[in-house]
Amino acid sequence: MPDTPDDAAHPGGVPAGHDVAAAGPDATDPDATDPAGTDPFGTDPAPQGPNPDGTPFGGEVAADREVGVGPWEGDAPDDARLDPELIVEGDRRNVVDRYRYWRVEAIAADMAARAQPLHLALMNTGRDLNIGSLVRTANAFNLASVQIVGRRRWNRRGAMVTDRYLRIGHRSDARELVDWARSEGLAIVGVDNLPGSVPLEGQALPERAVLVLGEESAGLTDDLLASCDLLVSITQYGSTRSLNVAAAGAIAMHAWMVQHAR
Repeated sequence: MPDTPDDAAHPGGVPAGHDVAAAGPDATDPDATDPAGTDPFGTDPAPQGPNPDGTPFGGEVAADREVGVGPWEGDAPDDARLDPELIVEGDRRNVVDRYRYWRVEAIAADMAARAQPLHLALMNTGRDLNIGSLVRTANAFNLASVQIVGRRRWNRRGAMVTDRYLRIGHRSDARELVDWARSEGLAIVGVDNLPGSVPLEGQALPERAVLVLGEESAGLTDDLLASCDLLVSITQYGSTRSLNVAAAGAIAMHAWMVQHAR
């Protein structure tokens, strides 16, 4: 989907204008600086891994198993997408095989060219730990963008660096998000288990859409609910009142993919 002038991507895969949520602190933003003691989870700067040494979650890599690929064997092809440093040192990043040895910018450009016409919008008033996990899932499904609504700085711990390859936008509040969605011709689909919602399982989802998720516990705000073209909920069968927002978002994204992925 072509970018509007405000959302044109720059070579690092992060849009120009105000779409800079993944690009680091902004000296003009009161949330960009983080005084000592206000970051109890240690999320700034973002971790540089899946794990920096290539180990999986919860354990050591077996001695006979290496993650990724080693240095390129023989003469490397003359391909501008390839990273000379990775050619020499090997590529241990958490990327699929087709992107081995590719530069970050090349991966971001290729993903953007093949992106699904689905966007994800996430409320960010308290640096919800779930945002990073949702960004990682959005990368896995190659969504067109993730829009961070509210505070510019977000908790990247769960993203595992996958935000480098995605278009990450920032919207200051719900009104700006709604205006952006309307200008892009996107249906606004809220995900919350509230009265008036329809079951996600049997609902036809619009192809050009933005899925909107609230923060953990708080859910969607009243102004966002009023702007939704569709409100869906995920049927539950146990005792808990609600799903974790990262789990709910993953289910909703997958439901859209089943209907529309190309």
